[in-house]
Amino acid sequence: MNIWEIILFAVSMVIMIAGMLGIVLPILPSIPLIWFGAFFYAVFTGFSEITWKLLLLFALLTVFSIVIENIGNVYGARRFGATKWGIAGSIMGSVAGFFWAGAIGLIVGPVIGTIIFEIIGGKNYAGAMKSGLGNFIGFVGGTLMKGIIGTTMIVIFVWKVFG
Repeated sequence: MNIWEIILFAVSMVIMIAGMLGIVLPILPSIPLIWFGAFFYAVFTGFSEITWKLLLLFALLTVFSIVIENIGNVYGARRFGATKWGIAGSIMGSVAGFFWAGAIGLIVGPVIGTIIFEIIGGKNYAGAMKSGLGNFIGFVGGTLMKGIIGTTMIVIFVWKVFG
């Protein structure tokens, strides 16, 4: 490995680490950044270690992680008894939370939105809180899945570069 490849690898890893940070800081695009780090390295090394097939696999994992992320909160809320009101509140809470409190709002907003909309929809306070808890558990589950996917992608990337 020459100095140019070491620099490319280091830059790619910085991009990928930023992606891993995006898993817990929702303002960063997490798994798409990890894919971009691999793509960056592949382009500048002529796709020698990181091939189009591997990039395609990483792209599929990226899409899967986005789907998991988007349905995690809703699935968790539904499993804990959320109604259509709660689901609507989760979506509204995501948007409002982002504009009100940025990254923290993306985490807290859907939970608060679920609770408020469940109460508006006629559910009692305990039932609304249960739906909100389900929303949060879904978020945690989605975050864990993204962490596993991101770590897997980075491990495969390092293995392919040095293997």
